[in-house]
Amino acid sequence: MEDAVAVGIEAAARKDEARALFAPLPRHYDLAAALTSFGQDPRWRRAMVRAVGAQQGQRVLDVATGTGLVAAALVRRFRCTVVGVDQSPQMLGRAEAKLREDPMLQRAVTLVRAEAERLPFAGESFDHVTFTYLLRYVEDPAATLSELTRVLKRGGTLACLEFGLPRSQPWRALWHAYTKVGLPAVLRLVSKEWAQTGAFLARSIPSFYARHPLDEQLEMWHAAGMREVRVRRMSLGAGVVMWGQKEGTGPAATAGGARAEMRDLRRGAGEPPSVGGESLPEEQDGCAEAP
Repeated sequence: MEDAVAVGIEAAARKDEARALFAPLPRHYDLAAALTSFGQDPRWRRAMVRAVGAQQGQRVLDVATGTGLVAAALVRRFRCTVVGVDQSPQMLGRAEAKLREDPMLQRAVTLVRAEAERLPFAGESFDHVTFTYLLRYVEDPAATLSELTRVLKRGGTLACLEFGLPRSQPWRALWHAYTKVGLPAVLRLVSKEWAQTGAFLARSIPSFYARHPLDEQLEMWHAAGMREVRVRRMSLGAGVVMWGQKEGTGPAATAGGARAEMRDLRRGAGEPPSVGGESLPEEQDGCAEAP
């Protein structure tokens, strides 16, 4: 019991620290996001958006929308409508300012201040749901995934983007060196606040995967009611895109399928994943990349 309380307190402290760190950062968020990802963040976001496969006129929920990068990409690619949710009023203010610059986006995107753990929407009210850099900051990732799935219609896609850890030891050592030394130094050029955020990310990313390895996260997705869950490691594993469909239509996921997905996750290399039957070309680092 005491251990559970301690874990809850630690998780709440992480969330409070992240909220305080990110509050003054929206103005330079897009630039800093690119810097923290070796310049790969825009490419990772495109891959996640492509995996959603929305249709014109559908309604998509984008959780942890930040400055609205994913929401804007969804509208431009699919001509859908998007509800962007974030707990930070500063981030939502920056997103609103960007939306005003594009009449199409202003019509198609609605912004709502709310927390991912307690979404103010009815069940099965969105055709698809996306979230970005979210689960590291919540107290209970499994419960948060269940809440995200709750508002998703049956057969809809849940897709996410998160930082990852490179698989090979040499690249992982280089990643640690960059995040601990190079990243804070580079972000200091943006602002003093971003330098502090770089140090926070260097701690929070490895800590998250120590608590919740990728195979455990995959199990969480299945437990939340998702099937055909897929994982794409990009940029030598520094970025991870996951997506799947909510159970209820089409062929149900089987236990064998889940085990196969976990084998693929541990093996890393192999057949590139597919979206809607379309095989994606393989990257040089063994991951699949959307053209």
